[in-house]
Amino acid sequence: MQDQLKIAIIQADLVWENPEQNRINFTEKIMQVPMGTDMIVLPEMFTTGFTMNAESVAETMQGETVAWLKAMAKNSNIALVGSLIISEHNKYYNRLLFVEPSGLISTYDKRHTFTLVGEDKVFTAGTEKIMINYKGWKICPLICYDLRFPVWARNTEDYDILMYVANWPKPRISAWDALLKARAIENMAYCIGVNRVGIDGVNAEYNGHSAVYDVLGNCIASITSSKEQTEVLTLEKKHISAYRNKLKFLDDKDAFNLII
Repeated sequence: MQDQLKIAIIQADLVWENPEQNRINFTEKIMQVPMGTDMIVLPEMFTTGFTMNAESVAETMQGETVAWLKAMAKNSNIALVGSLIISEHNKYYNRLLFVEPSGLISTYDKRHTFTLVGEDKVFTAGTEKIMINYKGWKICPLICYDLRFPVWARNTEDYDILMYVANWPKPRISAWDALLKARAIENMAYCIGVNRVGIDGVNAEYNGHSAVYDVLGNCIASITSSKEQTEVLTLEKKHISAYRNKLKFLDDKDAFNLII
């Protein structure tokens, strides 16, 4: 168990529907992350951009990107996190992978598919909220549009970190900023949001605003520029325990069960 967790968030432009070039670009960025970092977080669909052309660019769990993630995690001794398009049982998933240096992979399939652009017509929605235990930290990983649904993120599991990978467009970036902060406050957890930058293949523009908030909603790391950038910071377990023990807000949460 570690009382500290050193993380890197990588805000990057993505080459449209080009997994090979994106792997090359992220290899360079990952190699520049300082030694001793525990976890690196990449954006949503980091190999392709937010495309609905799943049939052309989908990979399998035995494909090149999963192999690349495993090799990079092992060689750098850092856990890697990001989502990509996975084909499985004749269905497509927007799937987040949490790949540990040991080779262990945890997966989360995006629950709330983005109906505004027809993601629900291409991708199968996930049904399971997962908890990842890594170095003594309990992490809840979610994807982009999930951010708008607080019940799905509700901290009934006493997780330490709530994490969102995203392709969140510039016109609605104020909602991204506000909701990341709100999720940190209401769940008394660190909240990490990693977004992309640039213009994608359907001319949607992204301006980043990747950030990390503490349990009180204070922004402790942010990338305010709309350019590629990596930010490294250290999270503290004592920060979580001190305020949860003092304020005890989570003790007053409503009891409920989700029916999916």
